[in-house]
Amino acid sequence: MTEEIINQYTISNGVHWHILRLDQIHPIISGNKYFKLKYYLRQAIEQGYGGILSFGGPYSNHIVAAAYAAKRLSLSSIGIVRGQRPIRLSHTLANAQTYGMKLDFISRQEYAAKDDDSWVTGLKKKYPGIYVIPEGGYGKPGAKGAGEILQLLNPDRYSHICCACGTGTMLAGLINASDPEICCIGISVLKGYNALNGQVTQLLIPGSAKKPFKIFHDFHFGGYAKQSRELLNFMNCFYRQYAISTDIIYTAKLMYAIEQLIQRNFFPPNSRILTIHSGGIQGNESLSPGVLVF
Repeated sequence: MTEEIINQYTISNGVHWHILRLDQIHPIISGNKYFKLKYYLRQAIEQGYGGILSFGGPYSNHIVAAAYAAKRLSLSSIGIVRGQRPIRLSHTLANAQTYGMKLDFISRQEYAAKDDDSWVTGLKKKYPGIYVIPEGGYGKPGAKGAGEILQLLNPDRYSHICCACGTGTMLAGLINASDPEICCIGISVLKGYNALNGQVTQLLIPGSAKKPFKIFHDFHFGGYAKQSRELLNFMNCFYRQYAISTDIIYTAKLMYAIEQLIQRNFFPPNSRILTIHSGGIQGNESLSPGVLVF
């Protein structure tokens, strides 16, 4: 399963750039979602829960993946969605609803309290028998699953492993699973979210705290789910050059950042870079037809 989902390129200064195509492993539970949900879903079943509940916005890859996975496992599912219910559901939420997910829309102010223990306790009372999965799969079960991404290949071949970051769960898992000699790099898609470094550190297992990792915070293009003409043009050019589709929320910003870092000689000569394509192409459904060439 490994070689056929790794695209390989040699750039200037002998830099080798490999892209792990997790977007190709499943049409719906795309990219890293399978890995981050794995242990949460296992716990839900082993502990006798009848369904799951999780959180996300109107274009959340996590929400639609959780809905589909729950259906396949004969679990009910509830999505707590940020913002007022729109007149017309987004493509993402419509699909989640098709997979049986009940959508519960709440205000942005209330949504901001989703990590508060008392609020989560209230949700558990409102929806008895429901197992709560944190937004984006953030937590040690999510990081444990994300670390298993590296079982698809030989990570020792690489000097750097790079991924996009929302909650930082995948980056933490990659750090935990990689050797100390490998530098793990995260590209934050959130504007000014300096707490991300601490979130990643909280998920590191004993022995991983001293491993080298770095998060870049200047490739967000205005913030989460924000995009510009420059980013859209990059996505089209990237597709024409590599025949790889990217999404406006995570992977386009990741690939843009890696290209920029290569051009700035951030990576030493003969570096071997592994970049994780974490899927989520369905997020592009928010764009007007014809904006992208793929």
